[in-house]
Amino acid sequence: MNTLSFGIDLGTSNIRIYNSADDSIFIEKNMIAIENKKNIFAYGDSAFEMYEKAPGNINISYPLSNGVIADINNMKTLVKFFITDLVGANMKPADYYIAVPTDVTEVEKKAFYDLIKESNVKARKIMVVEKAIADGLGMDIDIKNSQGVLVVDVGYNTTEITILSLGGIVLSKLIKTGGYRFDEAIINAVRRELSLFIGYKTAENVKNNLNLLEAAKESAVVYGRDIVTGLPVERKIPTNIVDEALNEHFAQIIDNIKVILERTPPELAADIYKHGIYLTGGGSLVNHLAEKIEKGTGLRVNMAENPLSSVAIGLSRVIKNDNYRSVAYSIEGMGR
Repeated sequence: MNTLSFGIDLGTSNIRIYNSADDSIFIEKNMIAIENKKNIFAYGDSAFEMYEKAPGNINISYPLSNGVIADINNMKTLVKFFITDLVGANMKPADYYIAVPTDVTEVEKKAFYDLIKESNVKARKIMVVEKAIADGLGMDIDIKNSQGVLVVDVGYNTTEITILSLGGIVLSKLIKTGGYRFDEAIINAVRRELSLFIGYKTAENVKNNLNLLEAAKESAVVYGRDIVTGLPVERKIPTNIVDEALNEHFAQIIDNIKVILERTPPELAADIYKHGIYLTGGGSLVNHLAEKIEKGTGLRVNMAENPLSSVAIGLSRVIKNDNYRSVAYSIEGMGR
């Protein structure tokens, strides 16, 4: 396929862009730093490095919230900058395929289309792909057959639970829990149990290294502010405190998987029983989540090979394979 195409997965925490020119996937933090409310100071990974460290005149934010676009102007700026980083100043017309959550309003879906249209990236064609379908393709599932597939994508702000069959979505549920809530739970537990205040980046680092710490039977060493004295200190956090903090959010995901399963037609439920749950998204990598889902549902959990990039990989397959092109559609003017 000679046409230049991009597949964009706008995550709350990270943006992933598939570039057909070199068959690569670009990943950066979906963050922007604005100085004095008007000047762009940094974006992407550079903005994340400044997060929780910047002075008051620099505002660092995520333009997405709960899976939808919360700040379209800053998101337009980020898309333009990221695409320019990929292709250089000499931008050429290209086709764009963008992943959208299923369980959001039509207006929220159209915002994704408008985002690309208004970002000055010379979009020749803009097509939308349901995120769960892209996830399925990215995990190498034959989504076009009649087999029922249950995909659970644990993101930063949200978890999307979807039943797929015959190239379409049978049931879908978007819940507001994910990596951010996990980090928040760790912060609250450390404050409650150890009288220590830590930042989100520290909590995220503890969460991401939990499996290594447990394997080595070590506590997490963190730096924060003692709530009693107000002074900076170094403390060790036992891993059991972190595990207990995460259990409530794991249970919420499991309960909502059960809700979807209870509404699933019997024949599709039989397929899911045979093949299990397909788990993906950055939040799926958190220690013990997969095994707790297995225990809570009684179903086998199949972990994605590339959980951070499964949607972008799926978009690449839509772009490269004519057999999957039918899963993409246009929502220009709100019509499908």
